[in-house]
Amino acid sequence: MDMDISLLLLVGLSCVLLSNGIKVEDPDHLIDSISFQSFQVLLPAEQPYRTAYHFQPPQNWLNDPNGPMYYKGVYHLFYQYNPDGALFGDSMVWAHSASYDLINWFSLDHALVPSEPFDINSCWSGSATILPGNIPVILYTGIDANNHQVQNLATPKNLSDPLLIEWVKYSGNPLMTPPDGVEGNMFRDPTTAWQGPDGTWRVVIGSWSNNQGMAILYQSEDFVHWTKYQDPLHSSAKTGMWECPDFYPVSINSTNGVDTSVKNPSVRHVMKASFNSHDYYIVGTYVIELEKFLPDSDFTGTSLDLRYDYGKFYASKTFFDSKKNRRILWGWVNESDGTEDDLQKGWSGLQSVPRQIWLDRTGKRLVQWPVEEINSLRDNQVNIYGKQLESGSTFEVSGITASQADIEIVFELPELEEAEFMNTSWVDPQLICDREDASVNGRYGPFGLLTLATKDLTEQTAIFFRVFRGHKRYIVLMCSEQRRSSLRNELDKTTYGAFVDIDPREEMISLRSLIDHSIIESFGGKGKTCITTRVYPKLGVNKEAHLYAFNNGTLSVTISRLNAWGMNKARINCRGALENTASC
Repeated sequence: MDMDISLLLLVGLSCVLLSNGIKVEDPDHLIDSISFQSFQVLLPAEQPYRTAYHFQPPQNWLNDPNGPMYYKGVYHLFYQYNPDGALFGDSMVWAHSASYDLINWFSLDHALVPSEPFDINSCWSGSATILPGNIPVILYTGIDANNHQVQNLATPKNLSDPLLIEWVKYSGNPLMTPPDGVEGNMFRDPTTAWQGPDGTWRVVIGSWSNNQGMAILYQSEDFVHWTKYQDPLHSSAKTGMWECPDFYPVSINSTNGVDTSVKNPSVRHVMKASFNSHDYYIVGTYVIELEKFLPDSDFTGTSLDLRYDYGKFYASKTFFDSKKNRRILWGWVNESDGTEDDLQKGWSGLQSVPRQIWLDRTGKRLVQWPVEEINSLRDNQVNIYGKQLESGSTFEVSGITASQADIEIVFELPELEEAEFMNTSWVDPQLICDREDASVNGRYGPFGLLTLATKDLTEQTAIFFRVFRGHKRYIVLMCSEQRRSSLRNELDKTTYGAFVDIDPREEMISLRSLIDHSIIESFGGKGKTCITTRVYPKLGVNKEAHLYAFNNGTLSVTISRLNAWGMNKARINCRGALENTASC
């Protein structure tokens, strides 16, 4: 290659890479790469799976959300990050971003990086707690010099800084080490701590011991000296190792959230544990005098167990937002393509859209809904009312950007009594959805949305419902089918499914889907059932993506209401964008 031409290529390519957060370490090596081999990292125009309004760093690996909090007018999100590449690494850090509205984020310096014997091999997940006097602190898991998991404390260097840019690790770390009977690699992810009426602080650590997943309870008078309680706060022999546990109160008569330390007759408690690639939870009563959590129904190790999300959603973390008196949930959404794809993309992993979370009025389960701030990104709007969908029909929702959209649709079923009877042997909703996919005709269903679809529907991701008759009740099934999501092979195209706890005699069946290039977050029954999926269309990308409502059931359904919006791009991880003027 002519050297003048190669230098021009180098300068141009370096500018493109640097503007997209890709560091050019060695210009001479880059010339060699251009001269003798194809350049492997995809450039922006070839990145159809980058999202527009979901949180993700400019490059590299992301996983668990850590220590979310609201402090002095600023929302903070820390997250597990590998600064060295697009795969999980052996020196993980706490990356740090901040926001004024939960939607637009600017990146800050890493908050915690491996540096001391108690975390030299990684700074793993943990939580933030706001101490009296509005003092934020972090408890996190360090991988120490012996590759054991230990719990450490970090505090802000400057409490007057609302951005909390610098953090100081406590010189007396670690505060907690694996107790007797717990392996050194089975002791991690401290929760937000809570303070009882007795003034004692409590925190739980995820673990596995004696063939039980568990939340090991620790107590402290000063937040520095911690003592293990004799029994776990809760444990189960029906689960795997508990990762990223979460324990918090929920109001029994309001959608408002409450601080983690609230304990009175107007709240119940939620215990969440991450295991088997999903986030499971149980609702119950916290008896602080006995230091026991008594669930209404315990984990069963079956499809009956409640999940936050029945698709891709893991290692989640909630926090109490004192600004708007709500509890907010973040969750990690991993990729469904392969490691070679991640290396080529140069990145891996997203955070879900932040969701408000509260206890359903039945007291049996939680409800989730995207935070109201997400509506500020809505642009072109399409409204449809009272449209009938005959058997076998599809209807294109045009006038919006289908690859970057927010859609709410409500279905009316005029002849509900004609629904087919449910096979009593069908108990696992995911298996039903997999067997009875979007092409299989029932009576009422499948009906719903075809997202990120090509014009000829050779590619499509179907989010749909089926309605069955049961013994003295109706059963609503919600599915997310990825089988036809892409012409690409070697993708995880698992079909997801869950029941929706609604009575279609009393309320219409509703669906909201947030579509963002390679992620679809769907909320059925006004947020009673959530399913998140990752898809990678080969053809149905950007302006070639289409959105349809469809009905493949033999009975007609009516679209009572459809509201759809194109979504504007959020400003995510602009460096130092304090005045909304910096470029992303």
